[in-house]
Order: sequence, then C-alpha cells, then structure tokens
Amino acid sequence: MEELDLRGVICPYNFVKTKLKLDTLEIGSRLAVLLDDGEPIRNVPKSIMNEGHHVLAQDKVDSYYRIVIQKEDS
Repeated sequence: MEELDLRGVICPYNFVKTKLKLDTLEIGSRLAVLLDDGEPIRNVPKSIMNEGHHVLAQDKVDSYYRIVIQKEDS
C-alpha cells in the first residue's frame, strides 16, 4: 500500500493531490493518506467517497489523521 503525506497541504489541494495519486493506481489498490485535523479531514474523505472510492479506515494519529482509501472504478 502506498502512502501520501499531505500534512500541511491546504484544501482543495490535498483532495486534488489525492485524486491524482489514485488515478495512477489500479482498481482495488489501497492508498494511505495523512491529513491534518480540521478542514482536510472533514472534506477529503467526503470528496473521495463522492468520486466513488471507499474510505476503509480513518484513524487519528497524534495530531493528524491517516485514512485508507480503496480505489474503485469511477
């Protein structure tokens, strides 16, 4: 599973970078994304699900969040 560290990246760039990374992966692949608290963790998972992908996990780690996304055919 690949990991994308987007801590310190503001909205909407964190969503755009997540979407671009997902575009490079095969269907069924998983991607771990590190996000800051606040707007990023509120918006990115919702936007990813709206794109048709699945958020399999969302865990708080210290002062940031780690979400695991499974790429679906969108």
